[in-house]
Amino acid sequence: MKKITSPTIITTILIVSGLLTMVAGCRKDLLKQDPTTEVLGAEFWQTESDAMVALMGAYASTRPCFDRDYYFDGQAEYVRTRGTSTTSGNLRLGDAYNGGNYSPSGYASSFDKMYRYLYGAVNRANYVIDNVNTMIASNIGNRETLELIIAEAKVLRGLSYFKLISMWGDVPFFTKTVSNVSTEANAEMLRLSRLPIGQVKDSILVDLNYAIDRLPVKAAALGRMTKPAALALRGKVQLYWASWKKNGWPELEGFTQDVSAANAAYLAASADFKSVINDFGLTLYLGGDPGYISVLGRADTLPNYYHLFTPKANGNPEMLLVFTHGGNSTSQGEELMRDFAGRSHEGSQCWVSPRYEIGDRYQLLTTGDFGPKMVQLNPTTNANARTTLNSAVNPATYANRDYRMKATIQWDYEQSVGMVSLQSTGMCPFIYQTWGANITLNGVNYITYNTDGVNSGYVFRKFVRNYAGQGRSDGDFAWPVIRLADVYLMYAEATNETGGPQADAIDLVNKVRRRGNLPALDGSKTGTYADFFAAIEQERIVELIGEGQRSFDLRRWRAIERVWGAPGSAGVWRRDTWGADKDRYYQNTADRTYEQNYIFRIPPSERDLNPNLTQNKPWR
Repeated sequence: MKKITSPTIITTILIVSGLLTMVAGCRKDLLKQDPTTEVLGAEFWQTESDAMVALMGAYASTRPCFDRDYYFDGQAEYVRTRGTSTTSGNLRLGDAYNGGNYSPSGYASSFDKMYRYLYGAVNRANYVIDNVNTMIASNIGNRETLELIIAEAKVLRGLSYFKLISMWGDVPFFTKTVSNVSTEANAEMLRLSRLPIGQVKDSILVDLNYAIDRLPVKAAALGRMTKPAALALRGKVQLYWASWKKNGWPELEGFTQDVSAANAAYLAASADFKSVINDFGLTLYLGGDPGYISVLGRADTLPNYYHLFTPKANGNPEMLLVFTHGGNSTSQGEELMRDFAGRSHEGSQCWVSPRYEIGDRYQLLTTGDFGPKMVQLNPTTNANARTTLNSAVNPATYANRDYRMKATIQWDYEQSVGMVSLQSTGMCPFIYQTWGANITLNGVNYITYNTDGVNSGYVFRKFVRNYAGQGRSDGDFAWPVIRLADVYLMYAEATNETGGPQADAIDLVNKVRRRGNLPALDGSKTGTYADFFAAIEQERIVELIGEGQRSFDLRRWRAIERVWGAPGSAGVWRRDTWGADKDRYYQNTADRTYEQNYIFRIPPSERDLNPNLTQNKPWR
C-alpha cells in the first residue's frame, strides 16, 4: 500500500474499512480472493453470519479510538504522559492516538488522526446499518436478529460521534456509507458543513433510543453492547450536554448557555443512570468490598480495586461498556503494561506515570478526610528524609490511607513483580532515582525497579499485571469506557445539580468510597451543593485516575482556570517527592491559549479539501 503522508477523512475511511474487514474475519471463499480495500459487495450480504462479520469489523474499527484514552489524563493535573506507544506510520491500526499532545496545555491542535479515525469508525457503523437494513427490506434473515446487529452498530456510531462533539463541538454528520468507488456519498462528504452540536447530540440520542429498545440485558459475548451500556452512554451524553449548557462553551461559535435546557438534561441523565443502577441487578466488582492489603512495602495481597483492572475482571458486571483485546500472538493485545510499567517489566517504558500531587488526594482511613500535606525531602541531602513525619520519601507516611492508593501507585520501597521474556524475575522494589541497583532489604537481595521515565517519585501499579506469561503489548484486559462506579458518580453529580445532595446519591458515593475502605462521608461533605460537588470530584479523581476522564471533566466544568490559575498568572509547578521542580504549566499564559485548550482544532487538511468546513474560533 502506498504511504499517504496527509490522509483525509475519506482516505482514512476507505483504508481503515478495507483493513478492518479483513481483521474482523471473512468467509472461507472470501479469503481466497485477492486483498482489496473495496467495501464488501452485494455478494456478501446474504446471511446473518455475513452481517455479524461486518459488525465485528465495526467493533474492531471503533476500539482503536477509545482503548488508549488513558493518555488524555496527561492533559489534567495528576498524570504525566510523556509520549505514546502507538505506531508512528500513517494509516495503521492503533494510530488514532499517535501524534497527539497529552500535556496540560497546548494540546488541541494535534488530534487530526483521532478526528479521521473516528470518522472511519462512523463509516464502518454506517456500512453495517445500511446493508443490514437492505437485508431486512429484502427479507433476508431473521428480522429480530438483524435489528439487534443494527442496534449494536448504532451504539458504536453514537459513541464515535459523542467523542467528536466532546472534542470539536460542531462536526460534519453523515449516515451514508462512503466507499472507494466514486459515489455521490463520497462527493457529499467533501461538501458537508459542520452540523450544530445540538443536532448531532439529538441524532446520537435517536441512535441510542433505538438500541436501548432492542439490546439484551446481558452481553452475547464479552465486549458486545447491552441495554444498560447504552443507557449509561445516553445518560453520559445528556450529562455532558447539561454541563455545556450550564457552564457555557464560548469557544464554540453559536453555542448558547441555557439553564433551563441544562436542568432538563441533568434530569434526563439522572433517570438513565438511575435505571442502570436499579433495574438490572448490577453491582460493583466483588460487591464493592475493599478486600485485603499487604503491609507497607509488600505486594503479596492487593486490594480488590487493583484486580478490577486486570483480566480477572473481564466480564464483571461493573464493566458496562468495554473494548476487548486478543492477548498473546493476536496482534490485538492491549498496551497497558508497556505504557504504565517500567523497564523491569518486559522492557516497558513508563509512558504514563502519576504526578506527585496525586499522593495527597488519598484520604485517611481513620478520619475519611485528607491528612496533612506531605513534605518533599531529598534523601541524598537530608539524612532524616526517610524518617521525618509526613515526608514524601518516608514509607510510613503512606500507612492507613485509602486502599486505592496502594492499588494505584507505588512509592519508595513498594514492590511489584518483575518480568523478562514472559518469566517472573521476582519482586523488585521501586526507589525513585535508583534504577536497576542491587539492594538488601530485611536480609533479602533485590534489584530495584528500573523506571527511568518517571520524574515524580511515583509509578503506577494500576493496570500493571502482577503475573508473567504475557508480553508488554499482549494483554487481554477489556478496556472500560464506562464503569458502574462512574455511573454512580455521574448520577450523584446530575442529581446534585438539580436538587442538591440527595440521600440515594450520597449512599452511592459512599459505596465507591467503601472499596477504598474509607468511612462514609462526614455530614460536612454533604451539607450543600458545593460541599457535595467537591466530594464527588474527589472520588472521580481517585476512582477514575488513568482512565481518561479527568481532562474531559475539566473542560466541561470550565475548570482549567481553577486548577492551573487565570491567564497571565505565575502558573503551577509540578514537583517530585524530593522537592525538585520538574514541569511548570500555564506560566503567564495568554487568554487565547486557554480558549484553544477548551476546544480542538478542525484538521487543516480537511478544510483544504472542503470549502464548507469552518474552523473553531480560537484557531482562526
